[in-house]
Amino acid sequence: MDGTDQLSEAEVAAELARLATEISAHNHAYYQGDAPTVSDADYDALMARNAALEAAFPHLKRADSPSERVGAAVGSGFGKIVHARPMLSLDNGFSDADVAEFIGRVRRFLNLGDAAVALTAEAKIDGLSLSLRYEAGVLVQAATRGDGAVGEDVTANVRTLRDVPQRLCGAPEVLEVRGEVYLATADFAALNAAQEAAGAKRFANPRNAAAGSLRQLDAGITATRPLRFYAHGWGELSAPLGVTQYETMRALAALGFAVSDTLIRAETLEEVLAHYRAIEAQRATLGYDIDGVVYKVDRLDWQARLGQVARAPRWALAHKFPAERATTELLAIDIQVGRTGALTPVARLAPVTVGGVVVTNATLHNEDEIARKDVRVGDRVQVQRAGDVIPQVLGWVGDAEAHAARAVFAYPDHCPACGSAAVREAGEVVRRCTGGLTCPAQRVERLRHFVGRRALDIEGLGAERIELFAVLGWLASPADIYRLHRRRDELLAMKGWKPTSVDKLIESVEARRAPPLDRLLFGLGIRHVGEVTARDLARSVGDWDGLCARLDALVAHAVAPALGETPEKVARREALELAALVGVAGIGPEVAGALRDFWAEAHNQAALADLLAELTPAPVKLETVASEVAGLTIVFTGTLETMGRDEAKAQAERLGAKVAGSVSANTDLLVAGRDAGSKLAKAAALGVRVIDEAGWAEIVKKSQ
Repeated sequence: MDGTDQLSEAEVAAELARLATEISAHNHAYYQGDAPTVSDADYDALMARNAALEAAFPHLKRADSPSERVGAAVGSGFGKIVHARPMLSLDNGFSDADVAEFIGRVRRFLNLGDAAVALTAEAKIDGLSLSLRYEAGVLVQAATRGDGAVGEDVTANVRTLRDVPQRLCGAPEVLEVRGEVYLATADFAALNAAQEAAGAKRFANPRNAAAGSLRQLDAGITATRPLRFYAHGWGELSAPLGVTQYETMRALAALGFAVSDTLIRAETLEEVLAHYRAIEAQRATLGYDIDGVVYKVDRLDWQARLGQVARAPRWALAHKFPAERATTELLAIDIQVGRTGALTPVARLAPVTVGGVVVTNATLHNEDEIARKDVRVGDRVQVQRAGDVIPQVLGWVGDAEAHAARAVFAYPDHCPACGSAAVREAGEVVRRCTGGLTCPAQRVERLRHFVGRRALDIEGLGAERIELFAVLGWLASPADIYRLHRRRDELLAMKGWKPTSVDKLIESVEARRAPPLDRLLFGLGIRHVGEVTARDLARSVGDWDGLCARLDALVAHAVAPALGETPEKVARREALELAALVGVAGIGPEVAGALRDFWAEAHNQAALADLLAELTPAPVKLETVASEVAGLTIVFTGTLETMGRDEAKAQAERLGAKVAGSVSANTDLLVAGRDAGSKLAKAAALGVRVIDEAGWAEIVKKSQ
């Protein structure tokens, strides 16, 4: 059992919100920053938990669900290319049973009975996904995966890769070849040696080095890196190259593309598993990093029938290898403070080689994990490196008597960076600093977030400049950004700054003195408040005064315990009432609580007052059409047959209505789908007008 049957809907909604935020951050670090922050195994566990909750509570699936996303948004340094066909991710398997179940799902979906399902199997290279587009045999563009729909235009850089043909003979009119850019093990070692000799920073692993090398703004730098390319599939094709996966891959090889020499075609489960074990045994001698074996249904007509789910095809599976392990000494446990104030323990280790990479740091996750594993400074510990990213400490090994004599690690209850209290909310595993913008450890990251593309979008204020200005004492809060024009003479006196660059920076800041309310709200970095939540809340309240009134109501709200009611039940009831006070569909108890906590802090109010002296938030206006529901408050409940809840909500907003998440005396209309429950009963008790989905469709039709 995964425990989902023990959770209330409010608890599930809260956990799904947390998972969406956490997984999105990991995606950004991996795909845009080329600097993953968790192991593949930990990431897969988060995705599996999200999938389990969505399967058990499908009606609580979020609009920003990680199961609907691939990769991360395109970075700002490159142009955008829209993929003709999406670049999908792959579902993962971790055991022989998972592979057997994959084949079983294919048989059931296609109604094949016990018929054989031939698969291709090949090593899964750990590199950067790339799509190459050829027209009339000429390479015309190259793009990274990006978010699966839109990638980065890296055409100029890719033209420097020897493994990528510039022209093809005998290719279809349109051919998109997809594969991985990677560094061979020997080339990676030589590159790091060169970096060290030049006094530059060493790369952590071949995948990061390959991604960073390909995503250089200067193609000349890419040309100096020994990047390679393996093809493993295709996107748009004007004419087929074969009728099976295996035939098509052989045709790509004949056109001049490097194809894995581990690629085989297998007829049975036993054959693919035998190939998996053979590749695993050869892993250290292949000459490049791999993290598993990929299986694909061989028949392309079956692939077409199987189709895909939101982020992955039904006809493919990545069978991951177990993590690699080693033993070393735990030298120290340091506490790092992140942008959201999270205190994260990091193990400092005596250098040890794990899977070909020298490891000196490893994650300890949180204080519960330290207590559970009972690791102590001076212990011999086992380290695991899964997926060639951040290693993790599994536990201590060796002499029990020596271990018992060492001091138990005391987890801090105050922030090591600013001294503010570090608190742990009920149900949370993370302890967080309460210092907010007053905490120097959070300040730079929060300011970087504030000026980011999806928030205030202030050009010219990158990470390095923010860090520099913070060190100089110029930036301590968002309001200080709007006072940079007073530093013009000081900027001009600094090396590397010219009048043009200084004026451009000041102009970009001045252009953001009336930011849209939703961007400002997102930019404040309130926990759990992402872009979608900020947009929905801003649309609901309209302007800054409306937002203040809504959040003031949250802070003022208090719940008196009923006779015999436990503190846990009081807290749960209070959380639900807070969500009802917010009154915005999709904003649940967790987000409502985070909004209240942020608004209640005196130092946040002081920072906001300072900021509002420098800017004026612009109301968020939604284009609407005249309709009979304009100005009404509408609630949707039950299962809608012809559209998703998000589409219905968008329709209502376009018609000038407000959409609420719960029924109250302020509700004007309830749209009841199939299996409508308690909301329908409450609407009846309050005398709220109720219509069905067909009635709603008629209202929409009249307004078109």
